[in-house]
Amino acid sequence: MKKEVKALKMTFKNGETWTIDKEFIGDLWIKHISKSFGRIGNSELQEIFPCESLKIEIFPEADEVNSSDINLGGLEMGMFDRAVKYPDIEKMDILYRDSENSDSVEIMAQETVYFPYEAIDSDRIDNAYQSSFVSQDNVLYIVIDKEKTVKDIYKDKF
Repeated sequence: MKKEVKALKMTFKNGETWTIDKEFIGDLWIKHISKSFGRIGNSELQEIFPCESLKIEIFPEADEVNSSDINLGGLEMGMFDRAVKYPDIEKMDILYRDSENSDSVEIMAQETVYFPYEAIDSDRIDNAYQSSFVSQDNVLYIVIDKEKTVKDIYKDKF
């Protein structure tokens, strides 16, 4: 079996999820994914894939909540508004399907990538490294980076 990326599933700090099919993703760069192995407390031993940064362009068709996603507010405001208002994307699952079976919609594998994170305040929810905006043509741009903001990377889209 060969695997092919089907979608990206963002997980927010409050547990909400947002699955974005690959056809609704434009520019995408996940910088320096490394592999770690460990456990926190008494949890299971696991592989962890932290990255250095993320930049992503998401088309208007993705501004919705899928029925399989966990939703605690995105339905009311839309996922674009939610991502801009609450900068708390914690991690992302890269979802794979079997590319040899063109009818397959089932996820055959996934890898979880963790983003750089620094709390903005004592609530420890919002991430100081995440910035985003929605362009005039309703495209969402998100950057999670310790040194650059969405304005630095996508200045021509403002």
